[in-house]
Amino acid sequence: MRIALSQLVSGPDPDPAKNLELIEEDARRAAEAGARVVVFPEASMACFGTPLAPLAEPLDGAWADAVRAIAGATDTVIVAGMFTPAADGRVANTLLATGPGVEESYDKIHLYDAFGYAESDAVAAGSRIVTIDVEGIRFGLATCYDVRFPELFRAHADAGAVATLLAASWGTGPGKLDQWDLLVRARALDATLWVAAVGQADPATRGTVATGTAPTGIGHSRVVGPDGTVRHALGAEPALLLADVDPSEVPAVRKKTSVLANRRPEMWR
Repeated sequence: MRIALSQLVSGPDPDPAKNLELIEEDARRAAEAGARVVVFPEASMACFGTPLAPLAEPLDGAWADAVRAIAGATDTVIVAGMFTPAADGRVANTLLATGPGVEESYDKIHLYDAFGYAESDAVAAGSRIVTIDVEGIRFGLATCYDVRFPELFRAHADAGAVATLLAASWGTGPGKLDQWDLLVRARALDATLWVAAVGQADPATRGTVATGTAPTGIGHSRVVGPDGTVRHALGAEPALLLADVDPSEVPAVRKKTSVLANRRPEMWR
């Protein structure tokens, strides 16, 4: 199956509808290239560093409906990061997955309380593992800091997924690119599945220098095979990545590298 990763820079504009223009443009480009799934970064609705509570909308709100319309018009399944209201006045960091035969959402489980930033101040954690099926192929959903927790990716594999779609807005800083590359490849190896990891492009490539500790993206989206090899990768600038994911590689790799079958979870309880 052909998938696309849209490495964009979402703006801090108080009107998140303006970021829909970027989503529509890349969804159309991806569809014209034969992609069936188009994955956009975490915080595609509005970048971090923006007050999130005033922007949050429910899954049946105008922003999500606009994404649904784009998915319908392009005949693709779109996965895009948005913010939805949470019960305690915070927001949920949500991935909307919508398109022909698909309607799901995933709230980020692991919050980025690290490297001097406290996502939990404004964001409530999710608690549900989510997979989606597209034309008989199962994908798990994950968001950014989730990549540091192999249990989630193994849970996707246990649920029958052959790939995880990871949407991110990675924080910049010394060593962070090396960590991103290492973690994405490690999660593919941990669970012996494909990992398609799309991040926000580096806003500096569009003339905006990141300030403060909000994670606004470094780019370097990549598609990693179930054997841990990088099959496709981007640089820091906004770009659209197209990749063909072969589900048959997953059982072949699992036959050789039996890390799932050889687990002994009872040892760590």
